[in-house]
Parts: sequence; C-alpha cells; structure tokens
Amino acid sequence: MKIRFFLFAALLLIFSCNKSKNNPVPSIPFDISINIGLPSYSDLQGVGSWAYVNGGAKGIIVYRKSYDQFVAFDRQSPADGGANCATPLTPDSTNFLQLNDVCSGARFSLYDGSPMSGSDYGLRQYQVVWDGNLILRIYN
Repeated sequence: MKIRFFLFAALLLIFSCNKSKNNPVPSIPFDISINIGLPSYSDLQGVGSWAYVNGGAKGIIVYRKSYDQFVAFDRQSPADGGANCATPLTPDSTNFLQLNDVCSGARFSLYDGSPMSGSDYGLRQYQVVWDGNLILRIYN
C-alpha cells in the first residue's frame, strides 16, 4: 500500500513539473520611467489607448486599461521565441486589443497578454507603477 502511494506521488510530481515551462521571451532587466504628458506618450492619457516604449527584448507596448491601471508587455512573440522574426508584435488594424505576430500567425490579447491562438505561452508582462499624475514606471 505504501509503495503504491509513493509511486503515485512520484508520478504526480513528474507530470506536474512538465507543466511549468518557462516563457521563451528572455527576461532583460530594465527600469524606466516615462512622462505620459510628453507628445510621444500622450496617447496614454486616455483609457483604452496604447503606446510603444523602448526596453525589454523587442520593445514594450503599454496599454491603459482604466483610469488608474496600466499593463506593459514585451513585443517579442513567445510563439517562436522571437529569435527568427525581425518584426515585433503589433496591434491588429481592426482590433487594437489584439496583437499579431506576422511571422508565426499567433495572436495575443493586449488587455491581459494571454494567447488567443498559435501560442502555448502568454506575453512577458512587466511591472507598472503610476504616480497618479504623469509619471509611469515600467520595470522587471
């Protein structure tokens, strides 16, 4: 009876470890602050808008979800690891809440970074802190 329990526990441990795959987009350390009052980031003053920011593996896209909530994702697609595709993820022309990978055909949600199709991984997300005024800090 004890042998069955240990065998079951060992199998459970082995199979659960296979599910914890790492995101293929590299984690590149950075810590930047942007002023959303500047013309290049002024779109972020409105809810439902987005802007590109330098940093991360292939750049960052920041989306303003609500008055006080921002999210930031790396623009490198996790679908192919991004190593073979020179074009970073871009918002869909008919649905800006969808990011497209032109190389693999994968699609991702700009709202939460989850894969919509073509990828087992979601987007690499970065920490965002807003000072309540004009400064947005993005880091990992």
